[in-house]
Amino acid sequence: MLIIDAREAESIDKALKNYKKKFEKAGILRELRRRQSFTKPSIERRTEILKAEYRQQMQSKED
Repeated sequence: MLIIDAREAESIDKALKNYKKKFEKAGILRELRRRQSFTKPSIERRTEILKAEYRQQMQSKED
C-alpha cells in the first residue's frame, strides 16, 4: 500500500507526481503482470538456464 504525504502548500500535480514515482519504484505493475499468468517451475528454471547461457556467450565474445 502506497502512502503519499500531501502537504497543505503542495499542489495536487506534485502529489500525483510523487505517487507515480513511488508506484514505479515499488514495482507494483511489474508484479501484477507477472502474476497474471502461471508458469510452471520447470519452465522458469529452463528459461533462467537459457538466459545464463546467453549471457555467458555474449561475455565470452566480448573478451
